Amino acid sequence: MAGLKRRVPMHSLRYFISMVGLFSKSGLLPWYARNPPGWSQLFLGTVCKGDFTHVVATKCQKGQKSQKKPSHLGPLDGSWQERLADVVTPLWRLSYEEQLKPVINGYRNKSTFSVNRGPDGNPKTVGYYLGTWRDGNIVCVRSNNLKNIPEKHSQVAQYYEVFLRQSPLEPCLVFHEGGYWRELIVRTNSQGHTMAIITFHPQKLSQEELHVQKETVKEFFIRGPGAACDLTSLYFQESTMTRCSHQQSPYQLLFGEPYIFEELLSLKIRISPDAFFQINTAGAEMLYRTVGELTGVNSDTILLDICCGTGVIGLSLAQHTSQVLGIELVEQAVEDARWTAAFNGITNSEFHTGRAEKILPGLLKSKEDGQSVVAVVNPARAGLHYKVIQAIRNCRAIRTLVFVSCKLHGESTRNIIELCCPPDSAKKLLGEPFVLQQAVPVDLFPHTPHCELVLLFTR
Repeated sequence: MAGLKRRVPMHSLRYFISMVGLFSKSGLLPWYARNPPGWSQLFLGTVCKGDFTHVVATKCQKGQKSQKKPSHLGPLDGSWQERLADVVTPLWRLSYEEQLKPVINGYRNKSTFSVNRGPDGNPKTVGYYLGTWRDGNIVCVRSNNLKNIPEKHSQVAQYYEVFLRQSPLEPCLVFHEGGYWRELIVRTNSQGHTMAIITFHPQKLSQEELHVQKETVKEFFIRGPGAACDLTSLYFQESTMTRCSHQQSPYQLLFGEPYIFEELLSLKIRISPDAFFQINTAGAEMLYRTVGELTGVNSDTILLDICCGTGVIGLSLAQHTSQVLGIELVEQAVEDARWTAAFNGITNSEFHTGRAEKILPGLLKSKEDGQSVVAVVNPARAGLHYKVIQAIRNCRAIRTLVFVSCKLHGESTRNIIELCCPPDSAKKLLGEPFVLQQAVPVDLFPHTPHCELVLLFTR
């Protein structure tokens, strides 16, 4: 399991603990210190024993001392590769004696590479950004030496760069300045299958001209130098915005298999190019086991999986529940969840496509008949919509809530305050408040200060 025993929740958890202390003093958020279940000792070590806050704070201080944040992008701060590693994987200089020894390198199953000017000024450089748009000092640096990026991902990025430099079309660095070739997404699974997705700004090209470009990049990766990447599939997306969904601009399969499949928690899971899936597969398995343990579901429980992605959390617990109800915005991910359920013989699940704030209230109206509902939320960094919080608070059947967060400060903080504050008719938060019972950090991101935090609320 990748980095799961690391004891360092870092700044997000430290911020959370200080926030909990603040809420506790105000009477909004009682803190109940409880020992975690036995399985958590596998990856938490002594973190949850004794003075939890002290251990976290100590580790955070060590982590901060080890990080070297470049104050500028001048040539005196070391090599470009070292500066990129300091930004993307700021703990890379550690020997990891304070971390775990399992798979800590190359653990990402999805990487997104940008196209922009490199340190040498070449605008057709594929890698990761240093600098900021505001300061106008953006530099794109290759990812070859980043510990969290698999060699296969860097290889595909390298060959995409080769392709761009022989293409007569310019890259699209800034939308209003023209150009065509944009970012590259690489997805892999544990079997080594590789999916590449190229984003292309069509500008004013005709369909015939677009066809030529698609055939050119297809030929490059099938019979040209890019054949060394041995891609399982190659997608092409015409995008006129920073980020387009499949519904806004369909992913076009140029060759190969349309999906990637993964084995996780005894399930075969289908993953579409647009679907969310945790970027650390081994870590995701422990994360989902952690969520399952905290939910405490049984045969009388309805499991409500909000922001369910490909449905893995709900489907992995389906055999222990009465019914699984999933809600997800991305249509492709819902189709993946339905396929996974059918392939694995799971018949007590249903998945709904759309915004949770619109679907959830109606879905919960029929669940007030006394049957227990356990909710799991795993939102994006933007957190949950306010109407989703309202629906959860006001559904009396939901007595247990498991909240998974990769970015606890910001909107997630607001979500937690709204879940735990006293009833407020002005805000339409009428239901009984939730109480935070337990916080379990799971390290999905070795060499970085980030972790997933699983919060258990009950009422």
